[in-house]
Amino acid sequence: MESLETRLETLEYYQKLLLQMIDSQRFPFYKLVMERGLTKREVDELFSLCDKLNLQYEEQKAQGLVIYTDLLTQFANQLNDKLNANETIQAMSKQGMYPLLMKEFISLLK
Repeated sequence: MESLETRLETLEYYQKLLLQMIDSQRFPFYKLVMERGLTKREVDELFSLCDKLNLQYEEQKAQGLVIYTDLLTQFANQLNDKLNANETIQAMSKQGMYPLLMKEFISLLK
């Protein structure tokens, strides 16, 4: 019977192979998550942050605000240390996650 360590090494190797098979054009965010070794909890925290910022974005937009730099700053400051803000925004945008918010962030980064 294989040891637990050997089985874990095999799973890690298979994961690396699967990463190479992922269509990074269709799933760039998921690939980024796996490459950076984020846990489910860390991804859930990111989604929670995005939910909160997306709601704030909608509220500010409804109030007629047109500059959302504060939201981008919050995103960058609260982002997991394993992730780069620009890279994460680009990946989430390409994967269609939080489309209006990510589009706004991309325009602010230019």
